[in-house]
Amino acid sequence: MENYLDIAMDAYRGFGNYLIEDISHPTYKSPFWRLMAISVMVWGLEVFFPWRTGQGMFRKDFWLDGFYLFFNSIIFPLLIYAAVANVAEQFFIRNSAAFGITLRPLINLQQWPNWLQLLVLFLVTDFIQWNIHRLLHRVSWLWQFHKVHHSVKEMGFAAHFRFHPMEIVFYSTLQYIPLGLIGFKLSDVFLIQIFTLTIGHLNHSNLAISYGPLKYLLNNPVMHIWHHAYAQPRRYGVNFGITLSLWDYLFATAYIPKDGRDETLGFIHDQAFPAKFPQQLIYPFH
Repeated sequence: MENYLDIAMDAYRGFGNYLIEDISHPTYKSPFWRLMAISVMVWGLEVFFPWRTGQGMFRKDFWLDGFYLFFNSIIFPLLIYAAVANVAEQFFIRNSAAFGITLRPLINLQQWPNWLQLLVLFLVTDFIQWNIHRLLHRVSWLWQFHKVHHSVKEMGFAAHFRFHPMEIVFYSTLQYIPLGLIGFKLSDVFLIQIFTLTIGHLNHSNLAISYGPLKYLLNNPVMHIWHHAYAQPRRYGVNFGITLSLWDYLFATAYIPKDGRDETLGFIHDQAFPAKFPQQLIYPFH
Protein backbone atom coordinates (compact mmCIF):
# COMPACT_ATOMS: atom_id res chain seq x y z
CA MET A 1 0.00 0.00 0.00
CA GLU A 2 2.84 2.36 0.88
CA ASN A 3 4.42 1.70 -2.50
CA TYR A 4 1.22 2.73 -4.30
CA LEU A 5 1.13 5.89 -2.18
CA ASP A 6 4.64 6.69 -3.40
CA ILE A 7 3.49 6.18 -6.98
CA ALA A 8 0.57 8.58 -6.40
CA MET A 9 2.79 11.23 -4.83
CA ASP A 10 5.31 10.91 -7.66
CA ALA A 11 2.44 11.41 -10.11
CA TYR A 12 1.37 14.61 -8.36
CA ARG A 13 4.90 15.96 -8.38
CA GLY A 14 5.57 14.82 -11.93
CA PHE A 15 2.39 16.24 -13.42
CA GLY A 16 2.74 19.47 -11.45
CA ASN A 17 6.30 19.98 -12.68
CA TYR A 18 5.23 19.06 -16.21
CA LEU A 19 2.46 21.69 -16.12
CA ILE A 20 4.83 24.39 -14.90
CA GLU A 21 7.37 23.51 -17.57
CA ASP A 22 4.71 23.28 -20.27
CA ILE A 23 3.07 26.63 -19.49
CA SER A 24 6.30 28.54 -18.86
CA HIS A 25 7.99 27.33 -22.06
CA PRO A 26 5.51 27.80 -24.94
CA THR A 27 6.34 25.81 -28.08
CA TYR A 28 4.31 24.19 -30.85
CA LYS A 29 4.71 20.88 -28.97
CA SER A 30 3.22 22.30 -25.76
CA PRO A 31 -0.26 20.80 -25.12
CA PHE A 32 -1.38 23.85 -23.11
CA TRP A 33 -0.37 26.38 -25.75
CA ARG A 34 -1.71 24.18 -28.55
CA LEU A 35 -5.06 24.20 -26.78
CA MET A 36 -4.95 27.98 -26.33
CA ALA A 37 -3.89 28.66 -29.92
CA ILE A 38 -6.49 26.37 -31.50
CA SER A 39 -9.23 27.70 -29.19
CA VAL A 40 -8.48 31.34 -30.09
CA MET A 41 -8.27 30.47 -33.78
CA VAL A 42 -11.63 28.67 -33.91
CA TRP A 43 -13.29 31.29 -31.69
CA GLY A 44 -12.04 33.99 -34.09
CA LEU A 45 -13.59 32.15 -37.03
CA GLU A 46 -16.88 31.91 -35.11
CA VAL A 47 -16.85 35.66 -34.43
CA PHE A 48 -16.19 36.66 -38.04
CA PHE A 49 -18.07 33.87 -39.86
CA PRO A 50 -20.91 32.74 -37.56
CA TRP A 51 -23.32 30.08 -38.81
CA ARG A 52 -26.02 31.05 -36.29
CA THR A 53 -25.79 34.85 -36.27
CA GLY A 54 -28.07 35.25 -33.25
CA GLN A 55 -25.67 33.63 -30.77
CA GLY A 56 -23.24 36.50 -30.41
CA MET A 57 -19.57 36.42 -29.44
CA PHE A 58 -20.32 35.18 -25.91
CA ARG A 59 -23.02 32.60 -26.49
CA LYS A 60 -25.12 30.92 -23.82
CA ASP A 61 -22.88 29.10 -21.31
CA PHE A 62 -19.70 30.43 -22.95
CA TRP A 63 -17.98 30.88 -19.58
CA LEU A 64 -19.22 27.55 -18.23
CA ASP A 65 -17.74 25.75 -21.23
CA GLY A 66 -14.54 27.76 -20.87
CA PHE A 67 -14.26 26.55 -17.28
CA TYR A 68 -14.86 22.95 -18.41
CA LEU A 69 -12.03 23.40 -20.92
CA PHE A 70 -9.56 24.29 -18.16
CA PHE A 71 -10.99 21.86 -15.62
CA ASN A 72 -10.86 18.79 -17.89
CA SER A 73 -7.49 19.59 -19.46
CA ILE A 74 -5.60 20.86 -16.37
CA ILE A 75 -7.39 20.82 -13.00
CA PHE A 76 -8.86 17.30 -13.04
CA PRO A 77 -5.61 15.63 -14.23
CA LEU A 78 -3.64 17.58 -11.63
CA LEU A 79 -5.97 16.94 -8.68
CA ILE A 80 -7.07 13.37 -9.32
CA TYR A 81 -6.55 11.70 -12.66
CA ALA A 82 -2.77 11.59 -13.04
CA ALA A 83 -2.26 9.95 -9.64
CA VAL A 84 -5.15 7.50 -9.95
CA ALA A 85 -4.15 6.54 -13.50
CA ASN A 86 -0.54 5.82 -12.51
CA VAL A 87 -1.60 3.72 -9.53
CA ALA A 88 -4.17 1.81 -11.60
CA GLU A 89 -1.65 1.13 -14.36
CA GLN A 90 0.94 -0.22 -11.91
CA PHE A 91 -1.69 -2.35 -10.20
CA PHE A 92 -2.76 -3.81 -13.54
CA ILE A 93 0.83 -4.50 -14.65
CA ARG A 94 1.69 -6.22 -11.36
CA ASN A 95 -1.50 -8.29 -11.16
CA SER A 96 -2.43 -8.96 -14.79
CA ALA A 97 -0.86 -12.43 -14.73
CA ALA A 98 -3.09 -13.38 -11.80
CA PHE A 99 -6.10 -12.55 -13.96
CA GLY A 100 -4.73 -14.60 -16.85
CA ILE A 101 -3.89 -11.51 -18.91
CA THR A 102 -0.62 -11.17 -20.76
CA LEU A 103 -0.48 -7.81 -22.51
CA ARG A 104 1.95 -8.31 -25.36
CA PRO A 105 1.80 -6.43 -28.68
CA LEU A 106 0.10 -8.43 -31.43
CA ILE A 107 1.45 -5.95 -33.98
CA ASN A 108 4.74 -4.15 -33.49
CA LEU A 109 4.61 -0.83 -35.32
CA GLN A 110 8.00 0.38 -34.17
CA GLN A 111 9.74 -0.97 -37.25
CA TRP A 112 7.29 0.70 -39.62
CA PRO A 113 7.87 4.12 -41.23
CA ASN A 114 6.92 6.91 -38.85
CA TRP A 115 4.12 8.24 -41.09
CA LEU A 116 2.54 4.77 -41.25
CA GLN A 117 2.76 4.37 -37.47
CA LEU A 118 0.95 7.69 -37.07
CA LEU A 119 -1.74 6.75 -39.58
CA VAL A 120 -2.42 3.31 -38.07
CA LEU A 121 -2.42 4.66 -34.51
CA PHE A 122 -4.82 7.44 -35.51
CA LEU A 123 -7.24 5.11 -37.32
CA VAL A 124 -7.25 2.48 -34.56
CA THR A 125 -7.66 5.07 -31.78
CA ASP A 126 -10.46 6.89 -33.57
CA PHE A 127 -12.35 3.63 -34.23
CA ILE A 128 -12.04 2.62 -30.57
CA GLN A 129 -13.27 6.05 -29.48
CA TRP A 130 -16.21 5.86 -31.90
CA ASN A 131 -17.28 2.60 -30.24
CA ILE A 132 -16.81 4.04 -26.74
CA HIS A 133 -18.93 7.04 -27.74
CA ARG A 134 -21.69 4.68 -28.84
CA LEU A 135 -21.48 2.94 -25.45
CA LEU A 136 -21.96 6.28 -23.70
CA HIS A 137 -25.32 6.52 -25.45
CA ARG A 138 -26.40 2.90 -25.18
CA VAL A 139 -25.47 2.02 -21.58
CA SER A 140 -27.90 3.81 -19.28
CA TRP A 141 -25.51 4.56 -16.40
CA LEU A 142 -22.83 5.84 -18.81
CA TRP A 143 -25.45 8.05 -20.44
CA GLN A 144 -26.02 9.80 -17.10
CA PHE A 145 -22.43 11.08 -17.31
CA HIS A 146 -22.64 11.87 -21.03
CA LYS A 147 -25.71 14.04 -20.48
CA VAL A 148 -23.33 16.80 -19.35
CA HIS A 149 -21.98 17.06 -22.88
CA HIS A 150 -25.44 16.96 -24.42
CA SER A 151 -26.73 19.71 -22.15
CA VAL A 152 -25.20 22.25 -24.56
CA LYS A 153 -27.95 24.50 -25.96
CA GLU A 154 -25.83 26.72 -28.21
CA MET A 155 -22.80 25.28 -29.96
CA GLY A 156 -19.36 26.86 -29.79
CA PHE A 157 -15.75 25.66 -29.81
CA ALA A 158 -15.47 25.23 -26.01
CA ALA A 159 -18.50 22.88 -25.99
CA HIS A 160 -15.94 20.33 -27.16
CA PHE A 161 -14.67 20.21 -23.54
CA ARG A 162 -18.03 20.32 -21.76
CA PHE A 163 -18.05 16.73 -20.58
CA HIS A 164 -18.05 15.02 -17.23
CA PRO A 165 -14.44 14.33 -16.12
CA MET A 166 -15.34 10.67 -15.59
CA GLU A 167 -15.46 10.38 -19.38
CA ILE A 168 -11.66 10.77 -19.33
CA VAL A 169 -11.55 7.69 -17.11
CA PHE A 170 -13.96 5.73 -19.33
CA TYR A 171 -12.07 6.47 -22.55
CA SER A 172 -8.63 5.84 -21.02
CA THR A 173 -9.68 2.58 -19.40
CA LEU A 174 -11.47 1.12 -22.42
CA GLN A 175 -8.62 2.11 -24.75
CA TYR A 176 -5.83 0.76 -22.54
CA ILE A 177 -5.81 -2.90 -23.57
CA PRO A 178 -6.63 -2.47 -27.31
CA LEU A 179 -3.86 0.11 -27.72
CA GLY A 180 -1.55 -2.04 -25.59
CA LEU A 181 -1.83 -4.72 -28.27
CA ILE A 182 -0.11 -2.36 -30.71
CA GLY A 183 3.57 -1.83 -30.07
CA PHE A 184 4.30 1.77 -30.98
CA LYS A 185 6.80 4.40 -29.96
CA LEU A 186 6.34 7.73 -31.63
CA SER A 187 8.00 11.07 -31.14
CA ASP A 188 5.43 12.86 -33.31
CA VAL A 189 2.15 11.86 -31.62
CA PHE A 190 1.60 15.58 -31.01
CA LEU A 191 0.80 15.86 -34.75
CA ILE A 192 -2.22 13.60 -34.21
CA GLN A 193 -3.18 15.61 -31.13
CA ILE A 194 -3.08 18.90 -33.06
CA PHE A 195 -5.27 17.42 -35.79
CA THR A 196 -7.83 15.78 -33.52
CA LEU A 197 -8.07 18.80 -31.20
CA THR A 198 -8.66 21.12 -34.17
CA ILE A 199 -11.33 18.88 -35.70
CA GLY A 200 -13.00 18.46 -32.28
CA HIS A 201 -13.15 22.23 -31.74
CA LEU A 202 -14.49 22.77 -35.26
CA ASN A 203 -17.13 20.03 -34.83
CA HIS A 204 -18.65 21.96 -31.93
CA SER A 205 -18.14 25.41 -33.41
CA ASN A 206 -20.65 27.91 -34.74
CA LEU A 207 -19.34 27.43 -38.29
CA ALA A 208 -21.00 26.07 -41.44
CA ILE A 209 -18.20 23.73 -42.53
CA SER A 210 -18.72 20.38 -44.27
CA TYR A 211 -15.37 19.89 -46.14
CA GLY A 212 -17.13 19.07 -49.42
CA PRO A 213 -16.34 15.50 -50.60
CA LEU A 214 -14.16 15.01 -47.50
CA LYS A 215 -17.34 15.03 -45.38
CA TYR A 216 -17.45 11.24 -45.88
CA LEU A 217 -14.07 11.02 -44.16
CA LEU A 218 -13.98 13.85 -41.60
CA ASN A 219 -16.52 14.73 -38.95
CA ASN A 220 -17.70 18.35 -39.28
CA PRO A 221 -20.02 20.96 -37.68
CA VAL A 222 -22.81 20.43 -40.20
CA MET A 223 -22.85 16.71 -39.38
CA HIS A 224 -22.16 16.91 -35.66
CA ILE A 225 -24.99 19.36 -34.99
CA TRP A 226 -27.38 16.43 -35.60
CA HIS A 227 -25.65 14.38 -32.92
CA HIS A 228 -26.64 17.13 -30.45
CA ALA A 229 -30.17 17.64 -31.83
CA TYR A 230 -32.99 17.47 -29.29
CA ALA A 231 -35.12 15.30 -31.59
CA GLN A 232 -33.23 12.12 -32.51
CA PRO A 233 -34.38 9.76 -35.28
CA ARG A 234 -33.03 6.71 -33.43
CA ARG A 235 -33.22 5.70 -29.82
CA TYR A 236 -29.48 5.93 -29.11
CA GLY A 237 -28.64 8.77 -31.45
CA VAL A 238 -26.67 9.26 -34.66
CA ASN A 239 -23.33 10.61 -35.94
CA PHE A 240 -21.01 9.25 -33.24
CA GLY A 241 -17.80 10.20 -35.06
CA ILE A 242 -15.04 11.77 -32.96
CA THR A 243 -12.60 12.96 -35.64
CA LEU A 244 -13.65 10.75 -38.56
CA SER A 245 -17.15 10.52 -40.02
CA LEU A 246 -16.00 7.40 -41.89
CA TRP A 247 -17.26 4.95 -39.27
CA ASP A 248 -20.76 6.45 -39.27
CA TYR A 249 -21.02 6.03 -43.03
CA LEU A 250 -19.59 2.50 -42.92
CA PHE A 251 -21.90 1.35 -40.12
CA ALA A 252 -25.02 3.26 -41.19
CA THR A 253 -25.25 5.67 -38.26
CA ALA A 254 -24.76 8.80 -40.39
CA TYR A 255 -27.70 11.22 -40.49
CA ILE A 256 -27.88 14.67 -42.13
CA PRO A 257 -31.52 15.17 -43.27
CA LYS A 258 -31.25 18.94 -43.94
CA ASP A 259 -29.49 22.11 -42.88
CA GLY A 260 -29.37 21.87 -39.09
CA ARG A 261 -28.42 25.49 -38.40
CA ASP A 262 -31.52 26.30 -36.35
CA GLU A 263 -32.08 22.85 -34.88
CA THR A 264 -32.97 22.78 -31.16
CA LEU A 265 -30.18 21.14 -29.15
CA GLY A 266 -30.24 19.04 -25.99
CA PHE A 267 -32.02 15.87 -24.89
CA ILE A 268 -35.46 14.82 -23.69
CA HIS A 269 -36.31 16.40 -20.29
CA ASP A 270 -33.11 18.47 -20.29
CA GLN A 271 -35.08 21.33 -18.73
CA ALA A 272 -34.61 19.49 -15.42
CA PHE A 273 -30.85 19.14 -15.91
CA PRO A 274 -28.78 21.38 -13.57
CA ALA A 275 -27.29 24.50 -15.12
CA LYS A 276 -24.24 24.96 -12.88
CA PHE A 277 -20.95 23.10 -12.78
CA PRO A 278 -21.04 21.64 -9.22
CA GLN A 279 -24.54 20.22 -9.69
CA GLN A 280 -23.64 18.85 -13.13
CA LEU A 281 -20.60 17.16 -11.60
CA ILE A 282 -22.62 15.24 -8.98
CA TYR A 283 -25.71 14.65 -11.16
CA PRO A 284 -24.74 11.15 -12.44
CA PHE A 285 -24.15 9.88 -8.89
CA HIS A 286 -27.71 10.57 -7.75
